[in-house]
Amino acid sequence: MSQGKERTIFLADCQSFYASVEKAAHPGLEDKPVAVAGDPALRSGIILAACPVAKKYGVSTAERLGEALKKCPELIVMRPHMQHYIDVSLLITKIYEEFTDLVEIFSIDEQFLDVTASLAIFGDPITIAKTIQRKVFSQTGVKVRIGISSNKILAKIATDIWAKKNESGIFTLLPSDVEKYLWEQPVSKMFGVGSRMTAHFARLGMYSIGDVARTPLPLLKNKFRARFGKQSDIHAEVMWRTANGLDDSPVTPGTFDTPPKSVGHMMTLPRDYAESSEVDTILLELTEEVCRDCRRKGYMASIVTVSCMCSPFDAPTGFSRQMRMPDPTNHTSTVFQAVKKLLYKFWDTMPVRRAGVMLSQLVDDDTYQLTLFEDQIKARALEKVTDSIKDRFGNAAIVRASSVTTAGQAQNRALKIGGHYK
Repeated sequence: MSQGKERTIFLADCQSFYASVEKAAHPGLEDKPVAVAGDPALRSGIILAACPVAKKYGVSTAERLGEALKKCPELIVMRPHMQHYIDVSLLITKIYEEFTDLVEIFSIDEQFLDVTASLAIFGDPITIAKTIQRKVFSQTGVKVRIGISSNKILAKIATDIWAKKNESGIFTLLPSDVEKYLWEQPVSKMFGVGSRMTAHFARLGMYSIGDVARTPLPLLKNKFRARFGKQSDIHAEVMWRTANGLDDSPVTPGTFDTPPKSVGHMMTLPRDYAESSEVDTILLELTEEVCRDCRRKGYMASIVTVSCMCSPFDAPTGFSRQMRMPDPTNHTSTVFQAVKKLLYKFWDTMPVRRAGVMLSQLVDDDTYQLTLFEDQIKARALEKVTDSIKDRFGNAAIVRASSVTTAGQAQNRALKIGGHYK
C-alpha cells in the first residue's frame, strides 16, 4: 500500500455471539428467546448474551437473570460453553484471513480487518462485506455486522451506532460524513464514553459528540484539567480525536502475541474464607496457576503481588501489596513463601471474599540462579512433569491434597475458562 493512500478498514462484530453459537448448535431454537447466563441454576446469575428475539422482550446483557425472566418467562437459559465459543471465534478469524492477512482481534466477537489491498481481488468494500457475512453465517450460523471506514475508530463507531441497527448489518462512515452523521449523536454513544463520563460531559455543557469535536483541543484540555486534575491531557485528547474520527493506528495482527508485563490470576470465592488455612489453600492454588502460566510462556518473575478483598462487600477491607523476591523465579514453592509473607504482614484477618496473585518484572527463564539449599534442577524437572500431566489430561488431573478440602477450588476452576464453564 503506497504511503498516503486511504485505507479501507472493517470492524466485524458477531451478533449476540454466545447466544448465536448456542442457537446454531441447537437448531430447534431459531425462533425462541435464548439467553446465555453465568449460572442458570441461580436466578441471581448475570445475562452474558441475549439473542435478538429475547431482546425484543427487553432482555439485555449484564442484567440479572431473575429480572430477565420477569420480562420473558419463556426465556430459554443456557449455561455458557466458553471453549466452544473460543473455537468458533478462531474459525471466524480463519474466514476473515481468506480476505486479508491484516486481521486484528479486538475481542472474542469483534475483529478489525484492513482490506485495502484486497479490493482489486474481491471487489468493492460492500461486496466484500456481504461475502464475509454469507460465508460466516453458512459455516457457523453467526450473523456478522460490519462497519466500514478509512480508520479503526470510525469503523468501530459505524458498527456500534448504525450497522448493528440496520437490516443489512453494514454501514459505511467516511471521514467526510463525520460532521453530518456522527456529530448529531448524543455524547453517550461515543466510543469510550459510559454513563459516568456522559455525566461529566453534561457538567461541562457538552451533550452531543459534535459539542466535544467542535471544542478546540487546548480548551478541552483546560476543562478536563479543571475537572479531573493535571494528568488528564491524554484523556482529553483521546476524547477529542474520537469525536473527530481521527485514528492513525494500523490494523495489527498478533496484537495479543506481545510479551506480557505481568501474569496474574484473581478468584472470587464462593463464601467467606475466615480461617488462615483456607486462605492459604486458595493462595497456593492461585500461585500454582500463575507460576504454571509463567513456565508455559517461558518467563520468571522478580516481583510478586498479593491482593485480598475482605467482607463485607458494601464496606470492604483488604490490601494489595508487592515485594521483590531474592532472584527471578517461576518455582511454585518459592513464590508461595513470598505470598504467605505478604499475606500475614498485611491481612487484617477479616473474612476473605476475593484473592489474587500476580507476578511481574518478567525475564526469560533460560537462565536461573542456583542455590546451596535447594536442588533447582530437580525442582524444575518435577514441575515440568506435573505441567505436562495437566497439559495432557487437564488441570484437575493432579492437584495438591489441600485442594481436595472444602476450601479448595482447583477442581472446579479446571472446568472453567475465564470464570465460566468450558
